[in-house]
Amino acid sequence: MFESVFHQYSWDEVKRSIYSKTAADVERALLKPKRSLEDFKALVSPAALTYLEQMAQLSHLATQKRFGKTLQMYAPLYLSNECQNICTYCAFSLDNKIPRRTLTDTEILQEVAVLKEMGYDHVLLVTGEANHTVGVPYLKNAIELIRPHFAHISMEVQPLDQDAYEVLMEAGLHTVLVYQETYHQENYKLHHPKGKKSNFSYRLSTPDRLGKAGIYKMGLGVLIGLEDWRTDCFYTALHLDYLEKTYWQTKYSISFPRLRPIEVGTSEQSALKSFNTYMTDKELVQLICAYRLLKEEVELSLSTRESERFRDHVIKLGITSISAGSKTNPGGYAVEPQSLEQFEISDERSPQEIAQMIRRQGYEPVWKDWDRSFQVK
Repeated sequence: MFESVFHQYSWDEVKRSIYSKTAADVERALLKPKRSLEDFKALVSPAALTYLEQMAQLSHLATQKRFGKTLQMYAPLYLSNECQNICTYCAFSLDNKIPRRTLTDTEILQEVAVLKEMGYDHVLLVTGEANHTVGVPYLKNAIELIRPHFAHISMEVQPLDQDAYEVLMEAGLHTVLVYQETYHQENYKLHHPKGKKSNFSYRLSTPDRLGKAGIYKMGLGVLIGLEDWRTDCFYTALHLDYLEKTYWQTKYSISFPRLRPIEVGTSEQSALKSFNTYMTDKELVQLICAYRLLKEEVELSLSTRESERFRDHVIKLGITSISAGSKTNPGGYAVEPQSLEQFEISDERSPQEIAQMIRRQGYEPVWKDWDRSFQVK
């Protein structure tokens, strides 16, 4: 289990090690054909910022070698904003007095129709963490309902037990995204004071349960801005390294969610809550390149949290998957467009506009992740 690996490391010691890396450490890492976790520390260190151009060139070449000139397109489908957790950064938090909504079968199919019209064949199902409202029976029904319409179904919901994942995989689930939010165990509780999500260990062991269930692909990441991003992302790399060695038949992806403003309060009297992300655009480019130089095979995903300009310029540097036209509220595409979003998106262009941008850069947008005919039975 990864938890035993995790406890071999000290957050403070890892942080000191990263910030003590020198230009010589960065240069050594860049010259290597295969890089270690110690090299990754150098590549995310402040010392590496002056080598960003070289990192970007190497990252671009490594991405093209493995993935070619393609970019996968996906869209989130929010099924519910019901949540039993209190999280300091999320609009769906239990203590935020907002109207709650869970889509019915009819409403799910209305949303599906819009996504299909956009051209999507890959969908990401998202809910709040509410076991009674959107537990395994609800999720199984939703997957079975939409399975005829999409070649690939991903899911980002509450962590589940291994047998629950096996049930959902049998229903048609291919990929699960589960972000640790932060690997800083002591401060994790400050950001998640109430609800099942406050159990750090259970969340940390979720990828192990997914690996044992034999999931096709899983996604990792941290919420950038909760703690020191360099240290958090080292732990993500450590986690990925362990998973690749332990569950080698599973594919992996990394996402880069930076904190975005959220709406808090009632619908009659609401306000935006903003965050200091503690990460510049230049530093995010550095992180994307660092992951690519560490792991040439890993998929790197960028959401509509990021601006138009940033996304236009970064897709050649290592990104393999991108969302477009996203709505982060249940029913946001067709049923109830004005309902409360989980967070405020930045890039509001349509999927077709994003596809045109991708083609202008010499790349081909891919509307689905894989074909069922290639699944190993």
